[in-house]
Amino acid sequence: MEARSKFYLEIADNALILSHRLSENCSRGPFLEEDLANTNVALDLIGLAESVYEELAKIENKGQVGDDIAYRREAWEYYNALLVEQPNEDFAHLMVRQFFVDVYHLHFFEALTGSKDEFLAGLAHKSLKEVKYHVKRSSEWIIRFGQGSAVSKEKGQIAIANLRPFTFDLFDETEAATEMKHIGFGVDFKDLQSQWENHVLDIFTKAGFVLPETKNHQVGGKRGVHSEKLGYILTEMQYLPSKYQDARW
Repeated sequence: MEARSKFYLEIADNALILSHRLSENCSRGPFLEEDLANTNVALDLIGLAESVYEELAKIENKGQVGDDIAYRREAWEYYNALLVEQPNEDFAHLMVRQFFVDVYHLHFFEALTGSKDEFLAGLAHKSLKEVKYHVKRSSEWIIRFGQGSAVSKEKGQIAIANLRPFTFDLFDETEAATEMKHIGFGVDFKDLQSQWENHVLDIFTKAGFVLPETKNHQVGGKRGVHSEKLGYILTEMQYLPSKYQDARW
């Protein structure tokens, strides 16, 4: 049960924290349509997170609801990858981060459709409908950066270089993930990483970008080891639940 709960949290926490990062950019998009698109992706992600938290609350049966799990934990109890907590910086950073996560989600949920866990298999099938759109959109932006002006290409490559070290945390197979894989509930993260790299390289080739090699692998988020960046996110995100502990929407 503990492995199952932690694996569920890896999925939900990634979606929740990335959704919060995207929400910070609301009203700051380069134009109205794109601003709405980012907001819609954030809503898709928080919907994904909510469904997992609610299911986990039912499984654990401790008298909690999904919001309690989402908002009433300490930083070390969150199991999101470090990549999703990285700040927006500029629009290039926001979209490169989104592209990296979108491609991860695509191949992760495709693999998860074969899970023996009925909830996870159903979640994967449902999520893929949204993720395929997310991948299409972020891929188009990567190509647009690369084939655009000298400035857009430079900013895109800087964002790639800055965020590349954090992508390795997506594929850090925790003990919980390994146990879920062995019982047919999870996925093989080694295979997932290979699929991700091939997909990313294909889009980067079209855009004229390079996926840099690096020995600087920033990992630990999926094991509860985070930077101060997550602390700032949680301070803002948990303000109302902490101040009004009995409040219910």
